[in-house]
Amino acid sequence: MSEAQFNQMFPGRNSFYSYSGLKAALSAYPGFANTGSDTVKKQEAAAFLANVSHETGGLVHVVEQNTANYPHYCDWGQPYGCPAGQAAYYGRGPIQLSWNFNYKAAGDALGIDLLGNPWLVQNDAAVAWKTALWYWNTQSGPGSMTPHNAMVNQAGFGQTIRSINGSLECDGRNPAQVQSRVNTYQQFTQILGTSPGANLYC
Repeated sequence: MSEAQFNQMFPGRNSFYSYSGLKAALSAYPGFANTGSDTVKKQEAAAFLANVSHETGGLVHVVEQNTANYPHYCDWGQPYGCPAGQAAYYGRGPIQLSWNFNYKAAGDALGIDLLGNPWLVQNDAAVAWKTALWYWNTQSGPGSMTPHNAMVNQAGFGQTIRSINGSLECDGRNPAQVQSRVNTYQQFTQILGTSPGANLYC
């Protein structure tokens, strides 16, 4: 994906979400958009960016907009608690990383102390992109597979939605949100010059 294509996908993006930040983050997960045929690689890039676009309003929002939710993302049942504070683990970055246990797991995987300094995700573009790639490549969320595996094994875009927000959107829970993600994915595959594939819905 070229910088021009990236800019075409996100015409109103926040300058924080830079193409160079995304490129700098790719080294953390070399298999991302780099596995399988050219079609599969482009489909994975489009699927990742479509979900990211949905989560951030087109790469506009760096942090979660509803500040009333901020104190809710601390699970004191974890042995390490919430060293950065009760309200420090709100959604940040391209996939809106939230909860102390996700900051801990992402930080451990990336070799960065995100539990102690979650603000890195909103202050460092490469770190922000890395947390999104961490989730995409390693976490299945409410789904049964990682979004990366869903695309590489051709389970379809619908399974990426299920892994990111399935418990709130899939199985008829919020068809408008699912449709929004699918529309964006179809638009992005067009920009990248590939087909969207099958199984678009969850």
